[in-house]
Amino acid sequence: MHKNILNTDTIVALATPHGVGAIALIRLSGPEAIYIVEKLFTDKKQKQKSLNDKPSHTVHFGLILDDEFIVDEVLVTLFKAPHSYTGENSVEVSCHGSQYIQQQLLQLFIKHGARMANPGEFTLKAFLNGKFDLSQAEAVADLIASNSAISHQVAMQQMRGGFSGKIKVLRENLIDFAALIELELDFSEEDVEFADRTQLKSLILSIQRIIERLVDSFEIGNVIKNGIPVAIVGKPNAGKSTLLNALLEEERAIVSEIPGTTRDTIEDELIIDGVLFRFIDTAGIRETSDIIESLGVSRAFEAIKHSSIVIYLFDTHELSRKDLMIELDSIKEHLGDSQLIVLANKIDKEDLNYLQQEYQGIDDILYISAKEKLYIEDLKAKLVHLFDSRTVSITETVVTNVRHADALRKANVSLYKVLEGLNKNIPGDLLAIDIRDALDTLGTITGEVTNEHLLDSIFTRFCIGK
Repeated sequence: MHKNILNTDTIVALATPHGVGAIALIRLSGPEAIYIVEKLFTDKKQKQKSLNDKPSHTVHFGLILDDEFIVDEVLVTLFKAPHSYTGENSVEVSCHGSQYIQQQLLQLFIKHGARMANPGEFTLKAFLNGKFDLSQAEAVADLIASNSAISHQVAMQQMRGGFSGKIKVLRENLIDFAALIELELDFSEEDVEFADRTQLKSLILSIQRIIERLVDSFEIGNVIKNGIPVAIVGKPNAGKSTLLNALLEEERAIVSEIPGTTRDTIEDELIIDGVLFRFIDTAGIRETSDIIESLGVSRAFEAIKHSSIVIYLFDTHELSRKDLMIELDSIKEHLGDSQLIVLANKIDKEDLNYLQQEYQGIDDILYISAKEKLYIEDLKAKLVHLFDSRTVSITETVVTNVRHADALRKANVSLYKVLEGLNKNIPGDLLAIDIRDALDTLGTITGEVTNEHLLDSIFTRFCIGK
């Protein structure tokens, strides 16, 4: 269905955000793309309309005319098949950013034979025309959505085929053995084995190790893509909301001397040294008879469970060393794999040397004043350090897509079945079924195995014009 559409339709869409700007870009792709623009374009210098005779990857200045009416002065850039993003004839029209001009041009191109593109349809064309595999196409959306240096680097690596290359090698190794086992089926009456079972077992174990490493990387890949969740917890009036405001350098959370002001979690994001952190300001943790506040306390403990880093903030005037140790023991019961930073707040009201002696021996404690913004940069440096200590090197392959992680897990289940079959000496035809299942599942990642439903679910999440 998709390929028939691609062969007959020329699509058009605005490739820049909606709104008023200095310029806007309208993109066309398909068999008639150059012809449609050519009918409306007049070269301002040469007074010639012919674009089809111009070389690919050239830019032309001129007018778009609706009959004799000048719609706009534009720059037209030509990309001739197969040397374009989509692999088809493509044209990009740069016009002035007026919304009226944008709509006039879109309507003109549609009137002369184009149709409005669906979300992600330009990238879908690129995939179906062999310009990208499926995981690279998905990385295009991640690249557009990247909002930190590290998410940009990971998306760029995947778009350039880093992840695809890993999957391709895994599939090729399995295909070789699958072919030998299926060849055995043609000689079943002669009871011969072409596939060395010992080598196959060794290969399966090797592939599983690679798959498990990729699946493990999804934990960090997911937070790279969506932001590292950091829960700010502590007793009421410890200064949690003040700390959030100090980190963000804006009045994001309501600050009050009244304990229990924050009844629910408040979230906001901040990029520190190219890493996106997602801060969650929680309700103060204490025993309370207030139903709404108690719900907020419950959500605070939920935020601890689901955060990669937990900041426990306490008021140095409220907690002695003994009380702090009791509080930290309670927090650690909920930590799981989260990493803990202990923050001693309101040091502007106390002698720092005295405080350091008072809380000596408590691991990972930092001293700050959220109100006066003292040593906030030390906290930021600590956050980046904790992230760096857990993350894999971005020169390695990192899985950031939940669909890819699920496919890897399913492929691993099929490979376990192959191992069980080898240990039980089951016939080659049954081994072949499980190997084929693993191959098909890995193939859904890169698009060797696909269906229309899968493509629709992926590309409809793209923006129109990409």
